Amino acid sequence: MKDVVRLKTSLQAEIEQMLNDQIAMEAKASSNYLALAAWCSANGYDNSADHFMAQSDEERAHMLKLFNYVMDLGGDVSSPEVTGINHDFDGFRGVFEYALEQEIQVTQSINRIVGKCHELNDYTTAAFLQWFLNEQVEEEWVARRAVELFDIIGEDGIGKFEIDRRIPKISYGGEGEATAE
Repeated sequence: MKDVVRLKTSLQAEIEQMLNDQIAMEAKASSNYLALAAWCSANGYDNSADHFMAQSDEERAHMLKLFNYVMDLGGDVSSPEVTGINHDFDGFRGVFEYALEQEIQVTQSINRIVGKCHELNDYTTAAFLQWFLNEQVEEEWVARRAVELFDIIGEDGIGKFEIDRRIPKISYGGEGEATAE
């Protein structure tokens, strides 16, 4: 019976499981960004709180894109349970370092899925995931640039205020160019 059920989808069981794991990772990333936003808001970094709220929305959109892909192919998908969200951070810089570490982990996870897709000749899913790989270049750059502001501006005096002021200006420009206006 299990083999008959598998006929309803072109997804191989291993890829389907990896995609469901990625859905859970994106859901957790969204919740982590909410925790970062709450920390920033509680500590007076309103621009950074807004930045992390937007990041949370973006991660949820990524989760839904994956969720819909699995559903569209007739796979088994479930809404992930999110637990283990960190709410304790090592200061303002630590919040951004946490975000960068998270983005690197997401990139590595997507790369593993794409690698498995190539190994199993699932070129459809590999092509679908190319969008995520491109998106992660931007996600990592923005997170890395935010951390770099701490080194460039420094945290003394009005440094933290200035960093928070610049966070909304960090963006990833078109044509593969990174910008910090």
